[in-house]
Amino acid sequence: MAEFMHDNPKLVERLRDPATVREAFGEVIAQYSEPLYRQIRRMVQKHDDANDLLQNTFLKAWSNIEYFRGDARLGTWLYKIAVNETLSHLDRERKRKGVSLDDQEASLINSIEADTDIDGDMLALRLRKAIATLPEKQRLVFNMRYYDDMPYDEISAVLGTSVGALKASYHIAVKKVEQFFSDGD
Repeated sequence: MAEFMHDNPKLVERLRDPATVREAFGEVIAQYSEPLYRQIRRMVQKHDDANDLLQNTFLKAWSNIEYFRGDARLGTWLYKIAVNETLSHLDRERKRKGVSLDDQEASLINSIEADTDIDGDMLALRLRKAIATLPEKQRLVFNMRYYDDMPYDEISAVLGTSVGALKASYHIAVKKVEQFFSDGD
């Protein structure tokens, strides 16, 4: 399981205390920025968009910190905010550009090919292209499971989808990625 998903009980306690919440939230930003950025970036592809969405995630978390009760893990809560921000952004972009889902897939693949911010070998590039062909929810499930090694129960808490449906979605996504590789570009 991704190490950032494990809560630090003292940090959560300090987040609930008005006297220590600011300092504790600074630690939250330091601890969660990198994994949240990676998840967002895998969905939006552009560095600037990912940075903006990461900032929006932390702004939304900060403005709602008093509602965080610890029922869910802190990492799960932040992940859920990041996923919702990302999906909203993708939906707004699609509407703004008047783009269909198929056109968005082609656009994602083009942006991957043009991306100079991410180094990688050809196999990694092909994997990113294969993942870009997946529908948004399947892409999220695949990224969380494959890259973050997140257990299905955590993905379920983030996406609000049953574990059974997530397992099926991941299985289908893996088959599509395998098919992408067997078909070639």
